[in-house]
Amino acid sequence: MDNNNNENQNLDNQDQPTRAKRGGGMLTKVAITALIAGLLGGGIAYGGMTYFNNHVNTTSVPSGSNSGGTASTSNVKVNVSSKSETAFKNVKGAVVSVINLQKESSSSDGLGSLFGESSSESSSSSSSSLEESSEGSGIVYKKSGNSAYIVTNNHVVSGSNALEVITSSGKKKEAKIVGKDSVTDLAVIKVNSSDINKVATFGDSSAIKVGETALAIGSPLGSEYATSLTQGIISAKKRTVETTNGTATVIQTDAAINPGNSGGPLINLGGQVIGINSMKLASDSSGTSVEGMGFAIPSNEVVKIINQLIKSGKITRPALGIKYVDLSEISKTQQKSTLKLPSSVSYGAVVMAAPSSNSPASKAGIKKYDVITALGSKKVTENTTLRDLLYNYKVGDKVKVTYYHNGNKKTETVTLNKTAS
Repeated sequence: MDNNNNENQNLDNQDQPTRAKRGGGMLTKVAITALIAGLLGGGIAYGGMTYFNNHVNTTSVPSGSNSGGTASTSNVKVNVSSKSETAFKNVKGAVVSVINLQKESSSSDGLGSLFGESSSESSSSSSSSLEESSEGSGIVYKKSGNSAYIVTNNHVVSGSNALEVITSSGKKKEAKIVGKDSVTDLAVIKVNSSDINKVATFGDSSAIKVGETALAIGSPLGSEYATSLTQGIISAKKRTVETTNGTATVIQTDAAINPGNSGGPLINLGGQVIGINSMKLASDSSGTSVEGMGFAIPSNEVVKIINQLIKSGKITRPALGIKYVDLSEISKTQQKSTLKLPSSVSYGAVVMAAPSSNSPASKAGIKKYDVITALGSKKVTENTTLRDLLYNYKVGDKVKVTYYHNGNKKTETVTLNKTAS
């Protein structure tokens, strides 16, 4: 979906998108800060950060005070073997850092005008060079011939004039964009496959369970901390969040996700990629900071999108022309008072703004705060979002849309138009 058809999900979060949440008002907002909010399209911007490196090779455990009153230490071997360690080892070789290179123009320093140099002469003397603008993460998922394919976030590569990849072994490689999709915030890039020895596999994101262990791998704060591992749990399988350009159905996790983790994998204990880390919740609308709320694009969606990107370089998808949030995000009181829904309606998509003009939804008479409950013969459910149903159709298909307007059930037939990323 493009900016005019926002039922598709855009995770390109550089402008701090928002999502609706339950609260005192129908449109109470929570700021969702992208992993790179305020930066130039990558995971972590280069700048003036100073830090200390503390390399520790052994762990010492105090043995207690001795008779002389002098503290001492002794080395204790600790068995750190675990499922988390094994899963990490299975994937870390496929995790890379992605560097976004952009042009910087060096123009005249102003002295030219003092010596009578014309503006045209000044501009002709300017030069452009590439510099490292920002950095994110990625995961190698395929090797074919001399090429290795990497999935990352669209916002990691956005605005780049060139790309570089640093492998887990420290090799730096030139990368090329194969295709990208701003709606899902996914991109595929490729590098020469020499020195690429590990390829990650995808797991089934529909099979994950709330409470199971989740591991995030990436380069928080840049490649200085490449292949950093954080551990948490799956907090929610399908969390519908609203962004500036639509809605996104994502996996919620409390595994630490920081600037630079963008595009890196979220994995299960089997070492399978179940999501691509893309954004985090930083604070609510009042500025209250929150921790442990990260979001990843589900692997089942990732696989579908990257296969299409390799095939055609872009995504063409059917559209309704709406912005929506899941009905579960609206309080029961508001469902009854504002939406006027009958108590029998448990699942649906709440239209949060007037549909785009001349869109299928607009032509069907759908208005703000209407609730779409089905497309064709399929209902919106806890595990099947409106987007899931929509993407079972093609551009030009005619489909029946069932929705509630002021508590009254309506069904209209629409012709789906298209939006291309």
